[in-house]
Amino acid sequence: MSDHKHEHGEACGCGHDHDHDHEHEEFVLTLTDEEGNDVEMVLVETFDVAEKVYALLLERNNPEADGIILRLEEENEEMVLYNIEDEDEWRQVEAAYNELVSGQDEV
Repeated sequence: MSDHKHEHGEACGCGHDHDHDHEHEEFVLTLTDEEGNDVEMVLVETFDVAEKVYALLLERNNPEADGIILRLEEENEEMVLYNIEDEDEWRQVEAAYNELVSGQDEV
């Protein structure tokens, strides 16, 4: 999926409390897949690993499909999503995500 810029959302640094309920408000992004198709994705969660922020996205119209995790970085006061291409970084992010999920299962 390609990089995508957005101005407002989880971990955007705007000072808005994104943890409260906006009547089940979804933050939807449109990404482009490898075949050039637009896919609507919902930002489900953000989490930190080694002082970097990552976002879990699920397909809006197919929530049972595998999600994707992208790195969030701030550029010129906008949040930008990047693919994780480094294998070591991916292993760290995957381990942190699995720990996060297992912790939620215990609650």
